[in-house]
Amino acid sequence: MRLKMEGVEFSYGSNAVLRNVGLELHPSEILGILGPNGSGKTTLIRCINGILTPQQGSIALDAEEVRSLPRKDVAKNIGYVPQNSSMDSGSPNVFEVVLMGRRPHVKWEFGEKDEEIAWKAMEEMDVKEYAATEFCNLSSGQAQRALIARAIAQEAKILLLDEPTSNLDVKYQIEVMDTIHHLVHEKRIAACAIIHDLDLAMRFCDKAVLLHEGIIAAAGPTRMVLTPDNIRKVYGVEAVIDESYHRPRVLII
Repeated sequence: MRLKMEGVEFSYGSNAVLRNVGLELHPSEILGILGPNGSGKTTLIRCINGILTPQQGSIALDAEEVRSLPRKDVAKNIGYVPQNSSMDSGSPNVFEVVLMGRRPHVKWEFGEKDEEIAWKAMEEMDVKEYAATEFCNLSSGQAQRALIARAIAQEAKILLLDEPTSNLDVKYQIEVMDTIHHLVHEKRIAACAIIHDLDLAMRFCDKAVLLHEGIIAAAGPTRMVLTPDNIRKVYGVEAVIDESYHRPRVLII
């Protein structure tokens, strides 16, 4: 499934957050959404998911406008992992949270197949041992991994990840991104992830969009986006691209 965004504009009142933003995402690709705080990254993700409606522009899944699709069809195709890991109400356990990902696929109640898919997703994200633990009692990192497991159980064609490695230590940052990379290429799905760690983006993202004050400052293959010049212009810091570790690495100096 292909995602295409063209000419998207979004404002909160008189505050323009996104201006003429466009991107394309294809199966087997990870697209990194990069930029400083306040550059419009989370707003962009929420527009794609239909949580927010742009004032102008189009967002399409295989040429069909997201805003014209029934909400259940959007949920079948787009899995969303928010930055905030809190539950709206109640105290579900981890298994129940992950099983929620099956909701767009069932009419009345969950079946044995849905439970099997949920268990497999928990195993992939290393949260199976917390199945009976109340979600509210998880650490921030455990909660993040449980929410990613929920999106995996959803079997969506596109994963939207708002800072998927936030609150994770270095080991789990790598493991989570490795898992996402594996899923994207094995299942031929796509992922769009907000990432603050530029070196992590360089390592795992096939393409990147660099936002600055709601405008795309650079877009394309990650190696072409994360240049010292672009990093200086957008982040106001000096960086070098180190090629001595079998892959390009972003080093802030």
